This record gives sequence, structure tokens and C-alpha cells, in this order.
Amino acid sequence: MPVSHKGDIIVENILTSKTKALKINLNKNIYGTFSEIGAGQETVRHFFRAGGSSGTIAKAMSAYDKDFSDAIYGIEDDKRYVTESRLKKMLNHEIQLIENRLDRSKHPSKMFFSYANTVATIDFAKQFKGHGWVGIHFQLSPHEPHNEIVLHLRFKQNDATLQQETLGRLGVNLIYGAFYHNDNPKDLISSLYDNIEIDELEIDMINFSGPRFTYVDNRLMSLQLVKNGMTNAVMFNDTGKNLLPAQELYKKNILALRGRFRPVTKVNMDVYEESQKLFFADKRVDPARTKTIFEITLSNLKNEGEINERDFLDRADLLCSLGQIVMITNFQEYYKLAEYFGEFTNEQIGFAMGADSIMNIFDIKYYNNLKGSILEGVGKLFSHNLKIYLYPILCDKEHTIIDSNNLKINHRIKELYAYFKSSHKIIDITNYHIEHMKIQAPDVFKKIRTNEKGWEAMLPEGIAETIKFKGLFGYKKQI
Repeated sequence: MPVSHKGDIIVENILTSKTKALKINLNKNIYGTFSEIGAGQETVRHFFRAGGSSGTIAKAMSAYDKDFSDAIYGIEDDKRYVTESRLKKMLNHEIQLIENRLDRSKHPSKMFFSYANTVATIDFAKQFKGHGWVGIHFQLSPHEPHNEIVLHLRFKQNDATLQQETLGRLGVNLIYGAFYHNDNPKDLISSLYDNIEIDELEIDMINFSGPRFTYVDNRLMSLQLVKNGMTNAVMFNDTGKNLLPAQELYKKNILALRGRFRPVTKVNMDVYEESQKLFFADKRVDPARTKTIFEITLSNLKNEGEINERDFLDRADLLCSLGQIVMITNFQEYYKLAEYFGEFTNEQIGFAMGADSIMNIFDIKYYNNLKGSILEGVGKLFSHNLKIYLYPILCDKEHTIIDSNNLKINHRIKELYAYFKSSHKIIDITNYHIEHMKIQAPDVFKKIRTNEKGWEAMLPEGIAETIKFKGLFGYKKQI
């Protein structure tokens, strides 16, 4: 028994990549294939070197030549190779081969798996750092249908060799996690960074499926990625499927609405509908190539300092019931969100917000962390073909409407604000409902929890019914 001393702090004992690979190799029932394209045989190399690999590796291959790859896995519609579609074809093809070629009567206790990755590492000019798809098909019982874990990564390192090594460690972590952390997907996600530093790799999408993961809500898994600092933004659609932001936003026009959405009120829908009309009226915006996003920041999910997962799912369920794409980000400052969108598109970007939010944008205190202060922050915000669609607010004390014309702006930056307004970067939403402005989401939330009458009228059509049917936000039907 190891010696312990007063004052010792418990430190997690993380297994090395070699130990993980060896443990899998020594399990006589785990048996599968490795198919790796784009960065070498980086994952399977760990298993070969750990020892005992003959009991684990049925086949290891790389199809680097495009014609060979197409002959094996088929041709993608978009002629691309580093895609989720290509990865899934690799996984399905290889798992079918092992099922067809290995007689179950000779291998009654084997749990088959197929591991695959398709990646592009950093280019010679070091302008594109690279990205890739990694996944595993696996059984946890010999006659059980397969489970699947698929993730997308973005490399952060500036050296191809280092990226290859990181990819190999990630692959070992994924295979080990699939077999030894499948009962707790949160632990599995955390373990993906075993022996990997957070500044070496970004994981910005992950999806779990299969009989052992029927209870898993992939939206919560997305949230876990942001909470763990693995990525700054995740997306999911109205069916709850996690999406890859880079793929969804590539060369698209983007209209984003930030809010707590706790719950979605008529004010939120006014902002959404009216800003979208103005956005689509822009001649440069093609509605067919536009993504509208309801964005919630990590700080907006925190109530009393902690994130309540049930509360998060309640908000997500409401937005999904409206058919919306939801994005969770760690970008508290709007300019950081604009920069993020700018990584994927040069098309028009729009932020829809209330007048109180734009007052924060033009508040000097929010830019103390920047050397260029507010000039740098606002410059970054508007440098990405960005326009702000401003929904007015009602001043309770004066009973007046506050819009872009009578905002209370610090006198030192009034001219800066005036410049962006005169440049048509700030556009007023003029079609609004004064009665909706009086709706306060915290009041609605309180009324829902206490079952106070009248809250239904403050919500868009169908939202109250969804809340009642699903029992969201603590709603309890009176008997």
C-alpha cells in the first residue's frame, strides 16, 4: 500500500498511451481493424509497439492514393476525402469485412471493432493547420449491434510530426474510452485529452450512437466540450444532432441572435422575425445560403454559478421545437463571436440584439483586456461584413422607446458610434410591439414554476403547449 502524508492532494493517475494499448492488446476478446488516411499509421503504431498486438489487430491499412481509396470506399459526391461521410464509409466497410470474413463459430467471444481516421495535417506553408475525422464502431458483447462514436478535430500545433503524434494518442484514448468508459460518456470525453495538452488539439464535434448510448443526449455531449475547454463553440440542429460549425457555416450568410431563452418569449420571436426580414432584404444576402443561429453563451447558462443540465435541455428543447439551430459558445464578447464566424465565411454577418446589448458593445469597460481598448474591440467586431439589427427597448421610468437614435453613449465615444451608424452598420428594427417589450423572461420563468395564470400569453404560439407537455422549467400540471 503506498505511503500517504498529511497535506497530500489527490492527483488523477492517467494511464499512458502504451499502458492503454497494452491493456486492450491483452484482452483476448477485443479484436478489430485500423484504417488511417492522411497522417500515417499513427494510432495502430501504439498497439504494435505495446506488445501482444496479434491478439487485437486483425488488419491495419492506409489507402493514401485517391484512386485506391475510391475503389475501396467509393467516391464522395463532393469529391472530398476528409469528411464525416468518408469516415463513416470507412467504418462501415471495415466492420462488414471483419464480420463477413471471421467465422463467429471460431470467435464466439470476440467483440469486434473498426477504428478509422481521415485527416489533413498542416500544409507546407503553415497557413492551414489541418483537421480531421476520427471514429470507432465497436461491440460490447459478441452478438450485440455495434455502437459508434464519431468526432471532429482541429489541429493547433505548427508541426506535422507533432500533429501525427497527437493524433495517435487521441486514437488510443478513443479506443480505450469506447471499451472502458462507455458507461460514462462524460468521463470518456474528458479522457480523450489524456496525455494531450489542451493547446495541442481542439475537438469541436462528437456524436454517440448505438444500443449502449440510447440514453445519451448528444446536446449534453456538445455542452461538455465547451465546459471542458475543448472548443469554444458547438452547434446542434432541431433533431438534437450535433453539427460541425465549420461545415455548416462555410461560405454562408449568418444571422445570430444571442439570449438566455429561459424561456423563448414573444420579444425573442419579434427580434428573430423582424431582423430576418431586414437581413434578407439586403441584396448581398441569399436566403438559400443563410444560417440563422440562436446562440447561448456559457455564462448565460450559469445560474447561481453552476450549469444546470436539465435547465439547459429545457431551453434546447424549446428552440428545437421551433426548428432552430442552436449554438453554445464561450464568447462573452461579441467581437470574438464575429471573429469566429469570420474563420468560415466572408459573406454577410448579422447580429440581432436589443438596445441594451449595443450599449454594452460601446462601453469602454468591456475592452480593458485589449491593448487597443474599445477601438480594437469594435474594429474587430465590424471588420467581418457585420451589421447589427437593433430592437428597441422600453424605458420604464420615462415610458419612451430607446433605439439607435437616443442611446445613452459615453461622450468620449459618441463620434465612434456615430461613424458606424452613419455607415449603415447599425440598423433599427422599426416594426415592433410595445406590449411585447414589457415581457420579462425572468418573470415568465417564475410564473411557470409557480403555475401562476397568464404566462402562456407571453410566449410564441405553441411554446406554452411544449412546456406543459414536457414539463419544462419545473412546470407542474395542477390536478
